[in-house]
This record gives sequence, C-alpha cells and structure tokens, in this order.
Amino acid sequence: MSTEVLPRPAIDDPGEPSRPSGTILGILFAAAGMACVGSSVAVSTTITDAPLFTLQTVRYALAALLLLGVARLTGWRVPRPRGREWLWLAGVATAGLVLFNVGVVRGVAHAEPAVIGVAVAAVPMLLAVVPAVATRTLPARPVIIGALVVTAGAVLVEGFGRTDAAGVGYALLVLACEAGFTLLAMPVLPRLGAFGVSFHSVWMATVGMAVVGVATEGPTAVTTLDTVDLLAALYLAVVVTTIAFLLWFTAVRRLGSGRAGLLTGVVPVSAAALGVPLHGVVPGPMVWLGTAVVALGLAVGLRGRTPQG
Repeated sequence: MSTEVLPRPAIDDPGEPSRPSGTILGILFAAAGMACVGSSVAVSTTITDAPLFTLQTVRYALAALLLLGVARLTGWRVPRPRGREWLWLAGVATAGLVLFNVGVVRGVAHAEPAVIGVAVAAVPMLLAVVPAVATRTLPARPVIIGALVVTAGAVLVEGFGRTDAAGVGYALLVLACEAGFTLLAMPVLPRLGAFGVSFHSVWMATVGMAVVGVATEGPTAVTTLDTVDLLAALYLAVVVTTIAFLLWFTAVRRLGSGRAGLLTGVVPVSAAALGVPLHGVVPGPMVWLGTAVVALGLAVGLRGRTPQG
C-alpha cells in the first residue's frame, strides 16, 4: 500500500476544530459512534455460549476486510505507518482491543457486569486528565467538571455489583485499556487519519486475538460457531467496529480526547434505551436519573470552544 494519502473522505477531515460547525459535527460523530457501541450489549446476550475470543477474531477479520474493501471501491489509499507509528498502532490494538476483551471476559467471571461497566464509566476522567499531565498543562475546568458529572451519571445507569479482588483488578485493566484505545491513537491520528488508524489497529487486533483464541479455545473453535454467532460477529464488525471506529476517531480529531471522552457516557444510556424495544424492559428511576445526569455533564463539558491541537 502506498504511503501517499489521497484526498480524504469527508468523515476523515478534521476541519477547523474551533469552528462551531466542526465542533457540532464532532459531537454528533462521537455520540453516534458511542450509540453503536452501546448497541453491542443487545448482541452480546446472544453469544454468551460462543468461544468469545475466536468470535472476536472473526469480527476483527471481517472489519479489516470491510475497511480494505471500502478503500478499494472508493479509491482511497490507506497510508502506511512509519517508524514509531507502528508501535502506537500496536498499542491501540493490543491494549484497546485485545487486552480490553480479555479483561471483560475474565472480569465477568469475578465480578457482576455492572462492575465492569462502572470501570468503563470512569474513562472520561482519564481522557481529560492524562493528556494534560503528559503536556504539563492544566485541563480545561468545564471538561473536568463535565467528566465527573458524566461518570456519576453513567454509574447511576449501570448500577453497582458484587466483585472480589480479582474482579477489581480486571475492572481497572478494562478502564486502562479503554482509555488507551483513544490516548494511544492520538499521536498517529493527524497523519494516518481515522481510516488509517482504524484499519491498521483492526488487522493487528485480528492477529493478536487469533493468538489468544487458539491458546485458550483451541484451533478448531471456529468450527463451533453457528449461524447466530456468525451473524453477531458480522454485526459487531460492521456497526460496532467499522462504523463506530471511524466515527469515534474522526470525533477525537475534531474535539480532542477530553471533550470526545465525555460522549462515552452515551454508551450505557443507549444500551438501556435499546432494552425497551428489544426486551420490553422499561428503565427504572435510577436509569432515568442517570441519563439526566449524563446530559447535564455533557452540557457542562462541551460548552465553549474546542482548543486547537
């Protein structure tokens, strides 16, 4: 693949971050991407008996092929990483995709799903604070306040659950990996763009997940996947990986990690909302309260101009 980048598609254009239109688009992209991620909760309930690491390998392989197919059909060229960019992308794939899934799968064996969900709910704070610490700058006060409020709202939506010491450890691993998915992509997003970061991290994750799958579930586990499993993998590949990744990384370029991170609060809200048409489960008072708190946090954290860079 060529290292020369042809004109990027509109979804991959960072635009001018300080323009209101660019900020609004970034917010819409991030919210839509996180809504896609939230929809995975409904799909995940259908694959609890499947060899999960093997299924994730199929998911990422399908997503990589889909991204490559889109690039070929549209004439877009995927930029080849250079030098240390390979290491950043390997970090995105290893931490944000492979280890994240390992943490979730192993974590639910020691903790109720709500515990893992609460860990993920704390991601906005890391995405706001870590870049500021790395650059020795003060994080924007509205973003910090908004992140705290969004986290509190997401915790109300998720609820609390029982766990043991190992469950806490896996929850912290999931938190670090979820934040790393975005933070490790930041150095390479300016040149590779949302499409390049998505494609390279996904094919790398395919390789890593295949190794984990073979080691834990055996090389023949793929033959045990039934039609429902494969349809779930296809949905995860198209909606939760290809579309969500492109929307998310485009939003991060437009908003920065801190403001974009606030929109992760959409995930538990969208998951709860989907429970109504899919399972007939009407959200309880705490979910409604948490949704209102998330909305308040977004209003606080997203106000004002998005800083350059």
